[in-house]
Amino acid sequence: MDPEHAFGPGRESTPRRRRPPREVADELRQRIRSGALPPGARLPAQAVLAAEFGVERATVRQALRTLAAEHLLSQVTRGRPAFVTGHPERAPAGAPAPPLPTTAALAPRITAAFAAPHVRVDALCLTAVSLTLALGEPLRQIHAGRLKPATIDVRVLVPSRNIPLAFPVSAEGRGRGGRDDAVHRRWLEMRNAQGRVLRHNLLSLRATHGIDVRVTFRALPFTPPVKLYLLGRAEALFAYYTVGRREEEIDHAPRPLYDAQGTRSVLFSFTAGAGPRDTAFVGQSRLWFDALWGTISSELTLTG
Repeated sequence: MDPEHAFGPGRESTPRRRRPPREVADELRQRIRSGALPPGARLPAQAVLAAEFGVERATVRQALRTLAAEHLLSQVTRGRPAFVTGHPERAPAGAPAPPLPTTAALAPRITAAFAAPHVRVDALCLTAVSLTLALGEPLRQIHAGRLKPATIDVRVLVPSRNIPLAFPVSAEGRGRGGRDDAVHRRWLEMRNAQGRVLRHNLLSLRATHGIDVRVTFRALPFTPPVKLYLLGRAEALFAYYTVGRREEEIDHAPRPLYDAQGTRSVLFSFTAGAGPRDTAFVGQSRLWFDALWGTISSELTLTG
């Protein structure tokens, strides 16, 4: 551990103060991601951490459990020091965990991102349904007082309503209306509904918790073949939209479609600082998203 994180014998007498577990977790998380606490490193005993941060041991235990839930720590118990796992996506025992479907993988990563004082989430997707679902847990924790970000900035890129989508489309061929056929209208209704729910839920935090929130949507002139979520500058989560044939009831009649089940897409996570390839992927994903946002995307209103 770096000298600045060392613990002297006189620290045990540091007066305790009311400091939330979130602040302790934020500091330890930063040390892990910066490499100050490398993979395999053993943390000091909980009593030593409590002395360093000037808090009760219960506060330290809660902070450690938060990091264990994010798969950053393993062996978090009362009687022994915790260890830093090899990677945020590794299981508590340190064995590599396989990538998970979006519904299972995205929510804990979004929740962890909301532990920072300044939250930045960028998403490129087809309808924003996965992001809307994933925001449920951090919103619950904010309302419960366990999370308190100062600012939240969410940017979402989705396809424009004014283009013929590559998917979803009718497996029987496009109707005469092109982009205005029943399948396209169904997609557009979902895109707009999910976007409005996402925006409403986040903007309501201004009035209820005094958080500075910005939510912005822009329209793409193409159908994205992948989905991408960027959590600040630290993490990129990436999944392929795999197109298949399925049937859905539209206008009271079953319709065969070519579509992708985005919530089931397997999500791969890349973390800056986890290695040259991960770091490069996060950086290039950020450049790609910002380029789309600032060039060929257009203003979007979530209306019919």
